Amino acid sequence: MIEVSQLTKRFDIRTAVDNVSFTVEKGEILGFMGPNGAGKSTTMRMITGYLPPSSGTAVIGGRDIRQDGLNARKMIGYLPENAPVYREMTVQGFLGFIAEVRGFTGSRRREAVSDAIGKCFLTEVANQSIGTLSKGFKQRVCFAQSILHDPPYLILDEPTDGLDPNQKHEVRQMIRNMSAEKAVILSTHILDEVDAVCTRVIIIDDGKLVADDTPEGLRKRSKTHGAVSMLVSEALPEGLAEEIGRLADVSQCQVSDDSAGFRLRAFPRQPGLPIAPQILSLASNRGARIQSVFVEQGRLDEVFRAITTSDAGDSSTSSV
Repeated sequence: MIEVSQLTKRFDIRTAVDNVSFTVEKGEILGFMGPNGAGKSTTMRMITGYLPPSSGTAVIGGRDIRQDGLNARKMIGYLPENAPVYREMTVQGFLGFIAEVRGFTGSRRREAVSDAIGKCFLTEVANQSIGTLSKGFKQRVCFAQSILHDPPYLILDEPTDGLDPNQKHEVRQMIRNMSAEKAVILSTHILDEVDAVCTRVIIIDDGKLVADDTPEGLRKRSKTHGAVSMLVSEALPEGLAEEIGRLADVSQCQVSDDSAGFRLRAFPRQPGLPIAPQILSLASNRGARIQSVFVEQGRLDEVFRAITTSDAGDSSTSSV
């Protein structure tokens, strides 16, 4: 596993990462999230040995990054932010150079380069200078170097940055496929990516770890988790919204016009309370012509804002 223990980084008087601890086991894809400047990239740089911590450490497959850094780094595939590559090299030449640095020679080197080019969809630009590539292709080249040696641990900083929707889908699928045999930390600011790829999420804010949960668990903290959206056609029975709002487990009921009638949206007093049966029973008894009912699962963006902003106010998700 990857074991991060009380990791701290100070720059002069500023603490960029403050006593962060967590573990990632084989088979997990850990989404690492936080606002800009929260300390995500700094944490990743310390885990990979690129940046020395002020205190604390990271243990990679039993190798302490501070005490046995070279052997720890051999087991890591690292995709840094902004895809740093040698612009004057061709894609194949760059990956061959990385393979050589990793200790590959002869046919093993050629096979590793060929496999990485194929997995990262780089065949069409294999002989092209990296400096002439688009941002998306440069990102894929950097991703290719991170998996070239088939490492058991992957540290990926914004792996789909600059990719088009099709490329994002392909890279996410590749990460999912590889995760069965690897432990993966994936930094992202894209909430869709968390849903699509991650089995667990850590949120860091102002250098501190403020949440550690599954995507589903985080969504359950949303004040919209369990909210009921109901479409009523034709006339809305008089006073129905007010009656729904007075139900014991309902905090409020909103009404809005819809092209097909009226939309009622009722919120539970506590996230996840099952209010749909009560609402449907009441609406049916009042003669409402119900066209559709949808129970909301909660919104990650709302939870993220509540956790990482001080103005979350009375949001029920602000307690972590």
